[in-house]
Amino acid sequence: MAVTLAVAFASLGVEGSAQAARADLVATARVIATGIPGAGAVAPVGTFLPASPISANPVFAAYTQPGRVLDPTRIFVGSTSNFGAEKARADQAEGSFLTIDRLGANLRVPAGFAAAGDQASALNGAVQMFSAQSPNWVNKVYSPGAATADEPGASNPLGMSINNAFGRPWPSNAPYGLSGPGSSSVLDPDGRPLNNAPNPAIGGVFLGGLTNRQPQVTPGTMATGAVSATFLGPSPDGTGKAVFAVVLADGSVVQQHVAKGLDGLWPAGTVHPLQGRRWLLDRKTTPRLGALLSYEPNFSLYISQPFDDSIKVLDLQTSTGSAAVFTPTTSRVIRSAFLNQPVDLAPARPETAHPLLSSNTTMSPGSDIYVANRGNCTVARIRQNGSLAAIRWVNINHLGCGLGHLNGIATAPDGSKIWLTLAGPVPGTLGQRDALIEIPAF
Repeated sequence: MAVTLAVAFASLGVEGSAQAARADLVATARVIATGIPGAGAVAPVGTFLPASPISANPVFAAYTQPGRVLDPTRIFVGSTSNFGAEKARADQAEGSFLTIDRLGANLRVPAGFAAAGDQASALNGAVQMFSAQSPNWVNKVYSPGAATADEPGASNPLGMSINNAFGRPWPSNAPYGLSGPGSSSVLDPDGRPLNNAPNPAIGGVFLGGLTNRQPQVTPGTMATGAVSATFLGPSPDGTGKAVFAVVLADGSVVQQHVAKGLDGLWPAGTVHPLQGRRWLLDRKTTPRLGALLSYEPNFSLYISQPFDDSIKVLDLQTSTGSAAVFTPTTSRVIRSAFLNQPVDLAPARPETAHPLLSSNTTMSPGSDIYVANRGNCTVARIRQNGSLAAIRWVNINHLGCGLGHLNGIATAPDGSKIWLTLAGPVPGTLGQRDALIEIPAF
């Protein structure tokens, strides 16, 4: 272990004899589950506030009871596998979201446990299917007239933002890879796209240019894979409907109004593009990034740029009137020696109480940002001004990340734990891959 730690400390800028005194830089990881192909996007289910339709509807609320698929203590994990369920679209990639018991230890997810094509469970309920690229979860189940009727809610999912304030889970997907059209969806507790959708032409799935607002206020489309999503809160148009920002592989950012459709927000190239890129030493895992909302003191998006070793900060405001939308203002770039392929971001203090903004992707005012560094197996705690607050090297079975790579990060709602996904071999195990792990918050 000494050699491994020496290498790790050197990568953190700790040299010579100081290494022996810096055990505080190591975060010992606990393996919760393995066998999650392409493990990437991760998020706590969290508590849906009283105004949420999930809490207010007794049928929906039943899904949040202890041990059920949306038990607030469980953890969403995105995968590139259907776990045995048949595909709904032969031309699209498989993919799914599981929810996993946070208290699990060394769970081995069975490869075909969801072959029945429903919200199957395994390992005494510790692992449950939420939604997959399978016929049970296509848009036409509830919205047969939608332009995206045949589209599933999850297909090669790369992001998950949850409207715990007054809505539902919202995945972002790259069903045709980074260069094909992207999709995003809003899902009911049964994992299906939105029932009783406010716009039957959209239902619960946005795809490519099929679900643009007519006419658009700001030009934009989902021409490339959707690599992350962030809840922006209620629309400024006074409807009270949810709006999400979705980051695309070409570096553009769009905004999606659940009732009125998609508008642009920032053009291609605003964020360092992922399109055309691949991870070095990992050709199987689709590149992704993380995005967070800060609502005080500024209304801003923080978006990681893993191939630029930086974080892009995009400030926005709102227009007025019945067609009001979010509009861009200024931007800046955070650079730091402690950013090394920053693949994902999480709030150090997630917003869990705000009745309009509660989400896993919303920071409480003044919160620091946890950064999952794919390049050197570290988690950095960065202040919103870009300075370093703290850093930890993730140590799995005394071997760091081994040949695996960090691929996602989330913070427990109470701020006590950090959950990470690992793509690739799990060090210190015999053949186990693609894991959900936990480290203490710091």
